[in-house]
Amino acid sequence: MNRNRLILIGVLALVVAGVISLRISSSIKSRLAKVDVPKTQVVAAQRDLGIGAQITEADLKMVSMPPESLPSGVFKTPQEIVGRGVVQPIFQNELVLATKISGLNTGAGLPPIIPPGMRALSVRVNEVIAVAGFTIPGTRVDVLLTGNPTKDGGPDTVTTTTVLQNVQVLAAGQKLQRDAEGKPENIAVITLLLSPEDAQKLTLASNEGKIQLTLRNPLDVATDPRPSVQNASLYMPPAAVKVPAKIRRQVAAAPKPVPTFYAVEVIKGDKRDTAKF
Repeated sequence: MNRNRLILIGVLALVVAGVISLRISSSIKSRLAKVDVPKTQVVAAQRDLGIGAQITEADLKMVSMPPESLPSGVFKTPQEIVGRGVVQPIFQNELVLATKISGLNTGAGLPPIIPPGMRALSVRVNEVIAVAGFTIPGTRVDVLLTGNPTKDGGPDTVTTTTVLQNVQVLAAGQKLQRDAEGKPENIAVITLLLSPEDAQKLTLASNEGKIQLTLRNPLDVATDPRPSVQNASLYMPPAAVKVPAKIRRQVAAAPKPVPTFYAVEVIKGDKRDTAKF
C-alpha cells in the first residue's frame, strides 16, 4: 500500500468522524430544546431607583426566571409595587424585593425609611462641614461640637468634643430658604438618623456652637468615648533655655565686694601704720 492511498484513507476517516459528530450534536441539541424548563414572571427594575423615590409603572418590567433561582420577597405583578417608596437603592435589571421598598399605604419619601423608635433630623451644613460632599445617603459620620462651655471664659477654654458617633446619613441635598433680607437662597442640609435622645443632643449642639461632621469607614463601628480638646492644648509652652555648665558656674560665683573705705599708710621712721577713713 503506497503512501498516497494511506493519506486518502486518513482523510476519509476524518470526514466520516466529523459528519457523525455533527449529527450527534444536532440530535442532542434538538432533544434539549424540546425539554420545557418552567419559568416564572417576576418584577425587576427598568432603571436605577434611589432612596425615597416613589415607584411608578414605568420604573418596572417583567423578567422570566426559573423558580428555584428566585430569592424570597419577589413580586409577580407591578400592581403590588406601584406607589410604594424605595427604602434601599435598587439598580437597573435588579429584582424588586420586599426588603427594599416600603410597606403598603406608607407612601414614599423619607418617612418610610425611618425605623420605629428612631428620628430623622436635618442640620444646615456647608461644603466643609459636609466633608466636601462625601456625606451621601448611607454613609456614617461623627458629629463634633466646638464651643465655649463657660460663656465668660477666655479663648483658652474653647473646646471641641465629640457629641455623636457612628450616625447614619439618610439624605443630603438642597433646601430653599429665605435670607435675612427675605431673598430666597439654596442651602445644603444633611439629614441624620438618630435616636430621640441623640436628636436632642444634636439640636442643643447646633445652638451652642459650631458643629462639624467627620466621615467614618463603614466597617469601623467602634463608639469609644473621646476626650475633649481645649484651645490651650494646641500650643506648646516655650522651651527652657539651656545654659552651658561653664557659664552656669561663672554666673553662680559671687563677685568680690567693693571696699567702702580708704586706707592711708603713715610712715614714722622705721614704723608703718595704716589709717582707715
